[in-house]
Amino acid sequence: MKKLIVGIGEILWDVFPEGKVLGGAPANFAYHIAQFGYEGFVVSAIGKDIAGEEILQSLANRKLNHLIETVAKPTGSVLITLDQAGVPQYKICEQVAWDFIPFTPQLEDMAKNTMAVCFGSLAQRSHLSRDTINRFLDQVPEEAYKIFDINLRQHFYSRELIHKSLLKCNVLKINDEEAAVVSTLFDWKNLSETSVCRKLLSEFNLRMVILTKGSLGSCVFTPTETSFCETPKVTVADTVGAGDSFTAAFIAALLHGQSIQKAHQFAVDVSAYVCTQNGAMPKLPDCFLETVEK
Repeated sequence: MKKLIVGIGEILWDVFPEGKVLGGAPANFAYHIAQFGYEGFVVSAIGKDIAGEEILQSLANRKLNHLIETVAKPTGSVLITLDQAGVPQYKICEQVAWDFIPFTPQLEDMAKNTMAVCFGSLAQRSHLSRDTINRFLDQVPEEAYKIFDINLRQHFYSRELIHKSLLKCNVLKINDEEAAVVSTLFDWKNLSETSVCRKLLSEFNLRMVILTKGSLGSCVFTPTETSFCETPKVTVADTVGAGDSFTAAFIAALLHGQSIQKAHQFAVDVSAYVCTQNGAMPKLPDCFLETVEK
């Protein structure tokens, strides 16, 4: 089996006032990593319903590899509204299919052949999917990238969940608002977001911490270097999925042998482009794909 890159967790329909589009951070990540020529897979669960069938058809249309189980729960959906700046607000349905992702022998085999995996906090709100994600991470080779894209949503997280996930990952991606939440949860009073990131880097023995700050730029911290990139000024359609494209572009560039700084700048440019498009899964221009052509 080829070395795989996996997004594991929620897959769902992002329901906007004008219609629905395929979404879920792990699916967005897998879609973009596949655009860069890597063997991207999305791992999740759908229901025995029309919405689930439509997800499978949408994945087929995008030629996106997947390991998606069908379970006796409704397919997930998120109601999304956008503010005047294009920033999304989410209403996430509960007790849906991706809360019940089973750990199967096929999934165990996949984990052993994974070179990078991205997971978040949202799909760990249920004990079954949380157990599956953690068992998957335990089977992934030690040298692989294990990216915890924290993605705090509504009330679906806790200090304990975040702490355990930090022990499982070796790369953390977090935004400035999430850094403030983590600082409060861990009782790290009066620390700047930069200090929070450096503390996370050292205390959890991470390879790197990626901090995104919207229009204020982004940083990548490693034990030996720090990279800062400004955020390009673009006309924003919406920001849904921009962070997932950032993560995918960054990891793709690193796997292609690029330096932290070059991978960082590439990720910034890709995510800025995604912000100019509607939805989380636009087709990227050839100029981006050629940068990490395999």
